[in-house]
Amino acid sequence: MTYGPLVLAAALTLVSGLPAMAAEFTLSSPDIAEGGELAQAQVANALGCDGGNVSPALSWSNAPAGTRSFVVTAYDPDAPTGSGFWHWVMFNIPSGVTELKAGITPDRGAPAGAIQSRADAGFSSYIGACPPPGQMHRYVFTVTALSVDKLDLDSNASGALIGFMTNANALAKASITVHYGR
Repeated sequence: MTYGPLVLAAALTLVSGLPAMAAEFTLSSPDIAEGGELAQAQVANALGCDGGNVSPALSWSNAPAGTRSFVVTAYDPDAPTGSGFWHWVMFNIPSGVTELKAGITPDRGAPAGAIQSRADAGFSSYIGACPPPGQMHRYVFTVTALSVDKLDLDSNASGALIGFMTNANALAKASITVHYGR
């Protein structure tokens, strides 16, 4: 079958008018891998566990157009609380930031302007994995690109409230899910 020049010109016009496919928003880490197991460095040093309690290094790329800030979370959906457990919540990360170094503490390493909430451990920092003995849990590390410069919240905001505000302003999410049991 052959096509005339008008049909080919119309097809090229249609294809050239389509937006280019954007690269996928991704999250990566030298410390954690999708489907892998948390190292002792990312395990809690509290609640009966004796890990290093070090937040993993994270980096992300290909944020969607219009991204004005980021939120990073670590969440255990398997915690026996009825609502999961927020291990780490950092929000108001400026849009120019594309990585977090390992070992962020309440007073060291967070990007300027970023806020760490008290999350479910009761303090404003990362707390590593520590499931009850005999249980294997999932830990979901997520970066969310937001359409707003900041969430109008402070370090006392709960993970659930930050999650609500994050989802209300989300442009895209990228996650790594790891496991840990004891």
